[in-house]
Amino acid sequence: MSADLLKTPLHDLHLELGAKMVEFAGYAMPVNYPTGILAEHRHCRDFASLFDVSHMGQLQLRGDDAAKALETLMPMDVIDLGMGKQRYAFFTNANGGLLDDLMMTRRADHLFLIVNAACKAADIRHLQTHIGHRCSVVPLPDRALLALQGPQAVTALSRLNADVAGLTFMTGGDFRLNGSDCFVTRSGYTGEDGFEISVPAEHAVSLAKQLLSQPEVKPAGLGARDTLRLEAGLCLYGHDINETTTPVEAGLTWAIQKVRRPGGARAGGYPGAAAIESQLATGPTIKRVGLTGLERIPVREGAIIYDSHDRKLGHVTSGTLGPTVFEPVAMAYLAANHAIAHHEVYADVRGKRLPMRVAPMPFTPHRYHR
Repeated sequence: MSADLLKTPLHDLHLELGAKMVEFAGYAMPVNYPTGILAEHRHCRDFASLFDVSHMGQLQLRGDDAAKALETLMPMDVIDLGMGKQRYAFFTNANGGLLDDLMMTRRADHLFLIVNAACKAADIRHLQTHIGHRCSVVPLPDRALLALQGPQAVTALSRLNADVAGLTFMTGGDFRLNGSDCFVTRSGYTGEDGFEISVPAEHAVSLAKQLLSQPEVKPAGLGARDTLRLEAGLCLYGHDINETTTPVEAGLTWAIQKVRRPGGARAGGYPGAAAIESQLATGPTIKRVGLTGLERIPVREGAIIYDSHDRKLGHVTSGTLGPTVFEPVAMAYLAANHAIAHHEVYADVRGKRLPMRVAPMPFTPHRYHR
């Protein structure tokens, strides 16, 4: 592993906990701890797991015009986002492709954004270039981000501050945790109930240790994070979505509010609006789908999907053996006329055609606290 990789504030703690470190988005990150990915995955589904996601980008948009300005870069309703409410969002390009997906939260005097690690430099440039004259774009490199996920996350976090239990899914607030001022949202990337905690970098290690000392909580790395989000049917930027896929093809149109759609009061006015609105009207030619394997062999990213007549239908973007569902699960883009539930297709794995079935997502039910 290259010595010039960036390190999160928890780097030494990961080593202390015996983590296997890998390069991810320019950072040295823990892929798993000694118990292994399978045990970490199951612990998160049954109890609570702590993930270091400090490599992600945290930033603020400040100024009276910030919400209106941000709407010029995305097809989301930012203006009407309520105080303390969080929303899934994405930046689009001129062709309607996805530049990045992100989380945004309305706070008292600014909008708080969390963007993907690999895209954060480009996202900050994008914001500064296009709306930097209308609002202040303030990156927060001095903050760490911890994700506490799983059905017992609320039990563990409530011991540090009982008030966090009052949050519901996709809301956030300011809380004092372990002597530090934190911003906490009830959200995450596992399909489970849980919290994302923005904490000053200098307090991150002591907060992480305090959380890991709770009986329900164990550390988890990027490996389990990936299998958990895949079972939950959640996209990973750069794999399941990228600048050549549109939100309509990716099945993300649920994130485009009515007010920003054709006929809505603030329709259009963002990059790629014409392409996206045209696909909303006529339907896309390709679609992101879930696949389950009929044989117990995992089908990985890049596998080509065929029909029974050997015609190429598409390709797999993420795949694994689902630790909760005990079967191979994958996401793929298929020709729209084959993206029909229970339709049988064939994945090419090392020259062998493995039968798979188009399946609804998520593969395991979401358990968010609504």
